[in-house]
Amino acid sequence: MGLFNLFNSKQNSSGNSMNYKQDNSNSLVEIPEKVFLEKEKLTTDSTQTDRTVSNYENGISLLFTFIEKNYEGKGYDDALINPDNIHLEQNIEALKNDLERTIRKIKTFYEDFIREINFHIETRSRSGMVDTVEELTVKKDTAEEHINQILVIEKDAKENKGIGYGIILSYKRGFHNGLAAISHHSIMKKSF
Repeated sequence: MGLFNLFNSKQNSSGNSMNYKQDNSNSLVEIPEKVFLEKEKLTTDSTQTDRTVSNYENGISLLFTFIEKNYEGKGYDDALINPDNIHLEQNIEALKNDLERTIRKIKTFYEDFIREINFHIETRSRSGMVDTVEELTVKKDTAEEHINQILVIEKDAKENKGIGYGIILSYKRGFHNGLAAISHHSIMKKSF
């Protein structure tokens, strides 16, 4: 019985909807769960897509996603909250730590991935699967190129240069803009 049918049957049985009296002795009609909730069934396709996405997010794209973020807004907001140079230095150190942690996570992912590929190359070579071994070797070469790029980014970030240092510059720019905004609103707008 649908939800609207429930109300219509109550109105029709009393003859007038205004004369409806609640009868506590009648039990409530149970409405099935499927009326309100739609349940999703997990298919093997969605499970396979989830695995692919998680592997993709662990690779070099995770590092580039982190580096490409604009930290200027965060710096600006942080300056408005606490316009102290010690606060600026602490937040810059925190950003550097986040970058280092992200790089370690990605390097670990690639090291594990290369170990797994080496195993597959060895076992498929023994089985005489030449095409598969060549495909695996290409994947391994790509992973090693990604690791080399990551090492360059890591080295440059430690020397305060390169694309890894861009997040620090972005944050500093935002922080300094926040300091300028404080000065502008609290001092420059005052007329005397």
